[in-house]
Amino acid sequence: MANIAVALLVLPLLQVAIGEHNIQDYTRSFEKKECDMYHGKWVYDNSYPLYGSSQCNFIGKEFACQRNGRPDRLYLKYRWQPSACNLPRFDGLDFLKRFRNKQIMFVGDSLSLNQWQSLTCMLHTATPHSEYKLQRIGGLSTFTTTEYNVSVKFMWNAFLVDIVHKRYGRVLTLDKVDAEKEWDGIDVLIFNTWHWWQHTGRKQPWDFIQEGKHMQKDMDRLVAYEKGLMTWARWVDTNVDPEKTKVFFQGVSPDHSNGSYWPGNNNGKDCKGETKPMLAPGYPNRQHPGELVLKKVLHTMTKPLHLLNVTRLSQQRKDAHPSVYGLGGHRGMDCSHWCLAGLPDTWNQLLYAELISK
Repeated sequence: MANIAVALLVLPLLQVAIGEHNIQDYTRSFEKKECDMYHGKWVYDNSYPLYGSSQCNFIGKEFACQRNGRPDRLYLKYRWQPSACNLPRFDGLDFLKRFRNKQIMFVGDSLSLNQWQSLTCMLHTATPHSEYKLQRIGGLSTFTTTEYNVSVKFMWNAFLVDIVHKRYGRVLTLDKVDAEKEWDGIDVLIFNTWHWWQHTGRKQPWDFIQEGKHMQKDMDRLVAYEKGLMTWARWVDTNVDPEKTKVFFQGVSPDHSNGSYWPGNNNGKDCKGETKPMLAPGYPNRQHPGELVLKKVLHTMTKPLHLLNVTRLSQQRKDAHPSVYGLGGHRGMDCSHWCLAGLPDTWNQLLYAELISK
């Protein structure tokens, strides 16, 4: 569809293009291993957010917190600050020029959808008067900027391994990757899987788990997650040419459905009513169990893979979820996904920094 030009006041952040020296300084510090982008803190920055919901009218209702009536805005004003360096500001125009005629694909569940929608908004805001196309065919959604011919895709694939429908039920096959033909020929692949491995009851989309010839009703979910990831990792090592495709894994995105897990919580229940990050030093004091399994599997891989290690910095953002300002409204509670604008914009800033450093 053609983009409708909207006259808007441009945010201060969007008035500043990345200077070449900024990118070069960051790249040099990264190459010297002076910069761990994922170790740092959240700081207040009045130039944020990177865009407003009125500038990106295709944000899904489940993520459009301000549009859904969220009254506070402080959660939009935090920027991630690494301890040993400064991240380059996200420059959507630079991104589009670098990836002219290329394809980027997010593969995963609704947390991948969250990040995909964030990136499409960040790129659209950079060239608000340029035409774009939004298309959805089955489980594949594609955003294309026609001027630069950059396609940013999202492929729904919650487990990365296959679910096979048999006459006796749905079978989650831990040793068979659900490799879509749409993965072929992509310049940047960003994979994700975690949340659906924890679903039980009506939300569980399978009836049996199979590994080889062995089939069972259930098993330890962390064990199943590791086995599924190992199958995916073997597929990447066998099928991906690192000269043609850069592969990333979106780190485990935490939820904040249990307030007893963080210190000084206001309500002791969930993310509802939370308006500030957890800024206390040392939180969290232990790694997320899904993160531990993921890193264990990634260490076995032979092909280059870049981890967007966003778990810890996201654990500090109990304030950034839709809560009652998501798709379910006041009858629902969403402490798993993230508001847009919001935290996934930081994930994409980190993705951008990884890409320009390599």
